Order: sequence, then C-alpha cells, then structure tokens
Amino acid sequence: MGGSSEPPKLDTEAQAVTTYHIGVDDQLQITVWHNPDLSVSVPVRPDGRITVPLIGDVVAGGKTPDQVSAEIKDRLQSYIRDPQVAVILIALRSNEYLSRVRVTGAVRTPISIPYRQGMTVLDAVLAAGGITEFAAPDRTELYRKGEGGSSTSYSVHLEKILQKGDLANNYPVQPGDVITVPQRAF
Repeated sequence: MGGSSEPPKLDTEAQAVTTYHIGVDDQLQITVWHNPDLSVSVPVRPDGRITVPLIGDVVAGGKTPDQVSAEIKDRLQSYIRDPQVAVILIALRSNEYLSRVRVTGAVRTPISIPYRQGMTVLDAVLAAGGITEFAAPDRTELYRKGEGGSSTSYSVHLEKILQKGDLANNYPVQPGDVITVPQRAF
C-alpha cells in the first residue's frame, strides 16, 4: 500500500484567495477616512448583513470587500461629502471559507483546524497535541483530494521530523488535507 513518495504538488490557487466573498461570522473593519466615529469593527450576522453607523444595515454576505465599501460609500454620500471607505477582513470565520485541515489517528486530540497560509504537516500534528505512545509515526499519510474527487496519499516520515528535525517530509498542507497517523501493530 503506502503513499506516493513524490512530494505533494502545491496548488497555489487553493492557497490564495483572489476574490474573497464575505460570509456569515466574518469580522469586518469598516474605516471611514476622517470620521473615526463611523469606523467600526462588525461581525456579519446570520442574515448576511452588517450594521454601519448613520446608514444602518448593509448586505455583506456573498459580496467582495470592494463591493461592500462601494455600497457604504454610496449610502454615506447623503451625510458626508466624498466619503473614503475601506472594508478590511479581520477574521475569516465563515463556513464557505473555512477549508480545514484534519489530523486523525494516533494523535492526542484528533482535530479539524482552520487552514492558515504556510501551515505544514508538523504544525497540524502539533496542533493535535502530538502523537501518542501507540503511534507508528513513520507510516503517517497525507491525503489530498485532487481533480474529480480522486484522493492521493503521500508518505510522511513523521518520526524523522519529530525526533531528528529532518524536515524533508514536512510538506506544506492545503485546505481539505487529511493527515492520518496510524497505530503501530503490537
């Protein structure tokens, strides 16, 4: 059995979010230039709206930050001359974005963690509390879904990473990856 000894290909598309569509629970920082009292940090409510001082509810869900800032600017013009509005995402919590990385098997706490750019296999395993004493770390597999839903597995020599600091197999992970640490046969 065993996985591919080829290192996994990194899909930069999966890692970079070019046009991010705001979702429920995301936290937005709205800044109105020269109007600190109108500048707020707001969560996107379950109805997809945010509340902005002076103008009330604005639909943010499903829109890009640029579209939301244009809408706020447009509606503020009746109150302020030429408002400059910036919309910055300060926390991405929405489900449509939260592509997770999962760690299962002989780890202290099997977990599903939000993907962060630059995250590696080691980061994910450490977030799961490390391996248990029953683990067979050198038979660890990284499963990655490919085109058309097929899944590829890659062998990770976790023992070398943890014990010897040999980072050759400390692959970068991407959203949707599953890392499985098997138990050793007694």
